[in-house]
Amino acid sequence: MQKYFQFDELGTNYRREFIGGITTFLSMAYILIVNPLTLTLGSVKDLPDALRMDYGAVFVATALAAAIGSILMGLIARYPIALAPGMGLNAFFAYTVVLQYGIAWQTALTGVLISGIIFVLLTLSGIREKIINAIPVELKYAVSAGIGLFITFVGFQSVGIIVNNDAVLVGLGDLTKGNTLLAVFGIIVTVILLTRGVHAGIFIGMVVTAIAGMIFGLIDAPSKVVGAVPSLAPTFGAAFDAFADPGQLFSGQILVVILTFLFVAFFDTAGTLVGVATQAGLMKGNELPRVGKGLFADSLSIVFGAILGTSTTTSYVESAAGVGAGARTGFAAIVTGILFVLSLFFFPLLEVVTSAVTAPALIVVGVLMVSSLKNIEWDRFEVAVPAFFTVLAMPLTYSIATGIAMGFVFYPITMIMKGKAKEIHPIMYFLCVVFILYFIFLV
Repeated sequence: MQKYFQFDELGTNYRREFIGGITTFLSMAYILIVNPLTLTLGSVKDLPDALRMDYGAVFVATALAAAIGSILMGLIARYPIALAPGMGLNAFFAYTVVLQYGIAWQTALTGVLISGIIFVLLTLSGIREKIINAIPVELKYAVSAGIGLFITFVGFQSVGIIVNNDAVLVGLGDLTKGNTLLAVFGIIVTVILLTRGVHAGIFIGMVVTAIAGMIFGLIDAPSKVVGAVPSLAPTFGAAFDAFADPGQLFSGQILVVILTFLFVAFFDTAGTLVGVATQAGLMKGNELPRVGKGLFADSLSIVFGAILGTSTTTSYVESAAGVGAGARTGFAAIVTGILFVLSLFFFPLLEVVTSAVTAPALIVVGVLMVSSLKNIEWDRFEVAVPAFFTVLAMPLTYSIATGIAMGFVFYPITMIMKGKAKEIHPIMYFLCVVFILYFIFLV
């Protein structure tokens, strides 16, 4: 086991991998609650039941899709990266495809399934791997740092440290509010632990924050430990229903839906793989070893997730929290996957994993990921411009894919103007055109 996961080569052990896997799970456990609420359109009142997915079934599908995806990533690619239904894509699925377009959720699942199958074919052909390896190293470092800023912003926003301000878009929130103050406490505890060199500082910080929240009545103690597992029947296999009437799959709206699932998932996954792998020290030169296997695991998870009954499954940036806690191998991802399976039975315990508990982990991990900026040659303006736009656009547009798009559009422009057109990989020219079309037709 240790030899397969290269423990000695990567300087890790079972303890660090277990802690890393648990930390990643705790950092992304919120998806078990958020995804069912999103896909069932829980915030929308007076909606016909036919348009709503079954909450219990979506919860089970979410847990199983995350478990399967994470275990596949750990076994096949051996990366410490966990997977689950992606935030953003689930909102697009529910609020745009189902609510706005009026497409049945069963047909929307078919769209997810088709996009997953296309991903599998692209991965087996080696196209996805070639694209990722063609990305300049400077942009890869920028992607890593941009994701760091993005998840930090998500963490700040989730607990009200950063709030909406109509005059200047964002501003400082009320730090005297209970959950906000609890999150600030968690940040301080985590920072102290990591400053003292405690490898499990992020995980311990989350535990201490949860305990403090329960002591001061900010987090409810779990009502019970074990609960019944809901039935998966309402959503399982629903993605195949639309094939009974294939004509509905050739409408313009469905094609746009499939292309959007493809586009966002492709570059969100690429950004996450590169960003987390860079933080874990897995990059070798400008290439990510076994990236093809990682993409294959990611592609298969989309297919399995759609069949189970959930929106697109993707690699999670929260895996960086596990890496920050010491994870370096796929063993940590397997631990995370097993915990997702166990969560089916211990769902009541997840009530203590609130945003105030996870936010400190995301914020501190952002600090760790931004360190990759030191590897960018900022005195080379032709490199600095696309790298800067990549980093800044992710948190400001609230989209990893959009940040990547801006950087990839400007990179060929600045390099050509600098007289270095021959240094640009042909794939980067193609991506530049693709991203321009993305801004024109999809944004």
